[in-house]
Amino acid sequence: MTRERVLPTACAVLAAVVAGLLFAPVFGVPALLLPLLVPAAAVFAVAVLASRREALVPWRPVLTLLAGLLAIVETLLFPTTAAGIPTRETVRALASGATDSWRLALQSTWPAQPDPALMLFVPLLTLLAGVLGVELLHRWGALPALVPSFAVVVLSQFYSALSGFAATVAALAYAAAAGALLAATRADRVADDRRRPSAVLLAAPAVTLALAGALVGGLLLPSAEPRYTFQDEEFAPLAESSLTNPLDELSARLTHPDTPVFTVDGDDGVDRWPVVVLSEFDGVNWTPGNRYRRLGETLPPGEEIAVDVERRSAEIRDVRLDGPWLPSQTLPAGVDGADPLVEERQGSLLVPRAGTPGEYRLSWWEPQVPRDAFRGAAVDRSLAAELGGVGQVPQGIVELADRAVPARPTFQTALALERFLREEYRLATGQNLPTGHSWPQLEEFLLDTRRGTSEQFAAAYVALARIKGIPARLVVGFRTPSEREPDGSYTVRNGDALAWPEVAVEGVGWVRLDPSGTAAAQGAGPGRGVAAAADEAREELPPSDDLRDAPVAPEPAALETGTTSGWASFPFWTLLAVPALGAVLWVVGVPLAKALRARRRRRRPGAGAVVGAWEEARDRLRAYGVPVSAGMTVRDLTGAVASTDGATAEGLRALGTTVDFALWSGADPCQDSGRHAWAAVKTVRRGLARRGLRARIRAALNPRPLRAPR
Repeated sequence: MTRERVLPTACAVLAAVVAGLLFAPVFGVPALLLPLLVPAAAVFAVAVLASRREALVPWRPVLTLLAGLLAIVETLLFPTTAAGIPTRETVRALASGATDSWRLALQSTWPAQPDPALMLFVPLLTLLAGVLGVELLHRWGALPALVPSFAVVVLSQFYSALSGFAATVAALAYAAAAGALLAATRADRVADDRRRPSAVLLAAPAVTLALAGALVGGLLLPSAEPRYTFQDEEFAPLAESSLTNPLDELSARLTHPDTPVFTVDGDDGVDRWPVVVLSEFDGVNWTPGNRYRRLGETLPPGEEIAVDVERRSAEIRDVRLDGPWLPSQTLPAGVDGADPLVEERQGSLLVPRAGTPGEYRLSWWEPQVPRDAFRGAAVDRSLAAELGGVGQVPQGIVELADRAVPARPTFQTALALERFLREEYRLATGQNLPTGHSWPQLEEFLLDTRRGTSEQFAAAYVALARIKGIPARLVVGFRTPSEREPDGSYTVRNGDALAWPEVAVEGVGWVRLDPSGTAAAQGAGPGRGVAAAADEAREELPPSDDLRDAPVAPEPAALETGTTSGWASFPFWTLLAVPALGAVLWVVGVPLAKALRARRRRRRPGAGAVVGAWEEARDRLRAYGVPVSAGMTVRDLTGAVASTDGATAEGLRALGTTVDFALWSGADPCQDSGRHAWAAVKTVRRGLARRGLRARIRAALNPRPLRAPR
């Protein structure tokens, strides 16, 4: 190999290394440096030496590949070797890394743990790109030599797409390596020309164009969140047979109150220890989320948290929970001493293998808010996408929800619902405790006995809150006991088992409430942060009558916007002159006009899409002959069809919740609100379609809904 061929080889290997470093959002730059640089150096050295001996040139790809694999073994898999010599365990680890590590990395939160079982695929990909790049360079030239490394670049962006400043730096680095390779290859071609320009001059055009493109793309073009990543489709598999529902065990725990569950030593001021979040409710069962991932090095707080956060930690030991769940906090940051899975949207931790760790250290994020932070706070409707529904609501529950929450969904009305349950219902004590959390038990609790444990209080709160458009979820865990051990730690027992609701507050995330009044019965001292702000808002809560909204009919202007079309002024006398043409226009034009109007309504910005959904549902009902006046609300229409069409009424109830939130919550309408509203319209359409083919045809050809109601 001539002196000039050494530089192109180095540039081809360097381009592969830069491509591998683009996996930094997944593992971090420090974790990738040695596993990428050491094999790259080995590939470069062996490629140069093999190219200088004619007999070794055919063996060059094999030799460089073996050298790179050995370097990967020595940097990542040294514990599997015998004094640096690969063993059978080393071969198995390499095979597992080549087949499974890419998937395990997708099943982890990022930045992932620098575990060879997760990250081995990155140095293997980089090694393959480097070896192929060197061979393509010697056989076909510089541009083909960049293809393998560029393929690694594309793959890395499907894992985690870079944007902004990070994307600019990455583009500059790869452009520099690619430009240097092109320039060095060109210099090699004119090596016989004594007057050849220097490598720097040859590189100038390519490098200049590459750097300019990188700067323009990274700094001037707007950066957006990636629409798709491979991680969207991969989650850690769960053995469903090993999962338990702590809500089912709540009453049994309360009957054996003195049994220890776990011991906590660490940060003060924690009032509750969540174990699992139950977000789905079908009317019978409350179930947890199933989008679990391996917990990486650090789990950052969610994007919904707009306030400052403080990292806190505590040591948890002597865990005696029956299932795989671990005591946690709402926003876990990391765990030392255990390797759990985490439900990123909910914060629940579980250990997939049999047995729970006897001891681990938990760290979490605590939002920092002033005591008056919740004064006039809006609920966070964007988090409602993480929640389920409420199943088939029994008769009388909706009326009870209207009485308990007389106002539009805000954090104040969430507190009003908490106060309603505290004042109107009583906590069950003794041995014969009520059990159950499905609608039959909740109906008995809400409408009959008015006596229950925290299980019924929490489940009833979440169901009523969702009916009124308040995003709420059910959490099962333990409260903090007031008495401490002599060493300052405290032991949580079965008697501290508790269920409570959480409400999503804009900018803060999930806030714990206490409708049963039992979480603060013992407690861990004065509240701080979110708990203190909730207490302040609770003390300032006005009487329910002061929260009540005056009934407001939809504004006529809002109802009429976009509801009329050119058919309102259509010259009907032409139908007499051309009856055949009129019939065709009737059959084709009326459904087409309705379809175009629905499309315009759906594409309105902000709250307009929600109002458009209400208008579309109203006009669908009018087409089927349901009497509708201009002043009727969604609730009025629901009552009008409830006795004859249950499926349609269910869709109208869901639509009413979304309309209430969009128009009265005080929060900025989001895209999810419009999507939820039009999903409810789809439910209404399906309910109306059950009336039969003849009714559907008459409704499709009915032109009256093209005019605004009177």
